[in-house]
Amino acid sequence: MLDFSSLLLAAALSGACLSVTLFAIWFTAPRARFVLTVACGMLVLVAHVVLFWRYTKDAGPWLCQIVLALLSLGFLVICLSAMQYLGFRDYRRAAVPTLAAMAACAIVTYLGFDGIGFQITYAAVTALLAAIGTMFWMKGDHDRRILLVVSFLSGACGISFALCGLVLLVQGQWVLGAAPENWAERLNTVIAVACMTGLGALTLSLHHLQAQIELKAETMTDPLTGLMNRRALNELYGDRSFGPFMAIAMFDLDHFKTTNDVFGHPVGDQVLCRFAAVINKYGRAGVDAFRLGGEEFALVMSRVTPEKAHDMASRIGVAFGTEIVATHRGPLRSSVSGGMGFGSAAGRPLDEVLAQADAALYAAKRAGRNRVIAQDKTGQPNAGPALKTA
Repeated sequence: MLDFSSLLLAAALSGACLSVTLFAIWFTAPRARFVLTVACGMLVLVAHVVLFWRYTKDAGPWLCQIVLALLSLGFLVICLSAMQYLGFRDYRRAAVPTLAAMAACAIVTYLGFDGIGFQITYAAVTALLAAIGTMFWMKGDHDRRILLVVSFLSGACGISFALCGLVLLVQGQWVLGAAPENWAERLNTVIAVACMTGLGALTLSLHHLQAQIELKAETMTDPLTGLMNRRALNELYGDRSFGPFMAIAMFDLDHFKTTNDVFGHPVGDQVLCRFAAVINKYGRAGVDAFRLGGEEFALVMSRVTPEKAHDMASRIGVAFGTEIVATHRGPLRSSVSGGMGFGSAAGRPLDEVLAQADAALYAAKRAGRNRVIAQDKTGQPNAGPALKTA
């Protein structure tokens, strides 16, 4: 049977190994900053366990304050890593209350009420672990199985710290003069070792999951404009049936090859980015923009009538016509041609709607460019007027 000191040393060894592993992973993938934060938090907790082991042998008021401060600080850093991973940016919501609790703990411990200091620290740690579990339960939108296990482990560890504080409170131990020694402390040590080891292993899984998500995002994003690419279009809409309130607008920048030949490819890239920026201005729920390749773009619109879809595509064309790119030959203004494809009550596949939009696009080019064409009720392209720019 392991004694209390052996349990503490086992916790320190486990935490140290996890820290080294996480630091090694971060060195190979520096973009995974939350892994570095977890590693730093683990390292602080290892320092706490080592000093707490020393405190059990030779208690002192200053050592007590350091031990309690390291415990709160370590779990604060772990909580910040969870916020970092889940996308929370208001770190003050966790940092300010924890630092306030650390200050209160330092004051009461300095005054000799180290038992109250332990209770304050245990309460702060319980709150941090509860916050971690709640954030992963509510915010997580990745693999729910992993996130639910994180929530469970955080909750179990938090309950064990709450029990430690509750035992001291019930027994009225306001002044200890030594490390607390009771069944809750032993239980907490065992649970903390198990939970922190599990959380460390899950951190590796979360890192792997995040790397997969980032890789998928990169393969589905056009690096120049930041819009989604053709692969993303097929991924999102390849199996969709386009109903009567769905439409696709295909755009092709007019005379883009001439722009590249006369002004150079860097200017051409600026023109592409300007058009992407114009499309993004019209972004809303149910509207997705894609760069299909070269100077060809597509806009998929949901929950719109054919008339509103055509109007949106026309406004994009007009807005792009007002964009001016400065070049060594003077200001450059470009135009765009567009074609519309629509869903139907019976439903139409992506390829069919794209083919309709593509046919209308080429009709727009034959009609003189700088316009958006949709088929009329007879199924024939309706050229309509050229787009007017300010």
